[in-house]
Amino acid sequence: MLESQIISCFGASVRSLRHELGLSQEALAEYTGLHRTYIAGIEGGGRNVTLKSIEKLAKALQVSIVDLLLPQHGPGRSKSGTNGRSSTSECVDILMVEDNRDDVQMTLEAFKQAKLTNPVQVVYDGREALDFLFCTGRYARRKLKARPQLVLLDLNLPRVGGLEVLRRIKADARTRSIPVVVLTGSRDAQELAECRRLGAEASIVKPVDFHSLGRATPRLDLHWALLKELKTKGRTVRA
Repeated sequence: MLESQIISCFGASVRSLRHELGLSQEALAEYTGLHRTYIAGIEGGGRNVTLKSIEKLAKALQVSIVDLLLPQHGPGRSKSGTNGRSSTSECVDILMVEDNRDDVQMTLEAFKQAKLTNPVQVVYDGREALDFLFCTGRYARRKLKARPQLVLLDLNLPRVGGLEVLRRIKADARTRSIPVVVLTGSRDAQELAECRRLGAEASIVKPVDFHSLGRATPRLDLHWALLKELKTKGRTVRA
């Protein structure tokens, strides 16, 4: 592949991943500490990049450097959810509502350790979570029947708070059966009691790790929903 083609594919990858996260070029520039015109130049395929810039972009876009450099991140690439995202037109098993990107990365790492291969959609505020669940706003083309099997819900969210998101989920007949696991940074008994009253099935004190996820999953009886890859005599099966 010629150098110009590599640069063009890299720019397309950055642009595609940025769109999936719903980020503007300004927001991506803020997260990476790079200038917006530099981001625009990369996405336009006319800007050489340094390894340091690639590292910053990969972290902000929540993918590994290798994944960011792979050509399949360009237009038309397959979106299996293995990098923590799923196409909004596909079935999503897990909806993670979390505005702290470091916590998002740690939770996705916990999924990886638990060998969970379910498609995951990450949204970063309460308003976007409600739009996703009820197929409004930017998610208006989603089918409401394609509900997630699990919602991981941070309580401290911008735009619409986590308790209000939980209340709306459990108040609507279309979504109240979806298990909700509350992600909280504290062990406030009153706050957790309110979550239970509103209908949350379980809570996990952040940061989410392999052990806390493992303790919550049996209580949710999600063995039928959460997929694990098992290797059996050279072939892959799903449990």
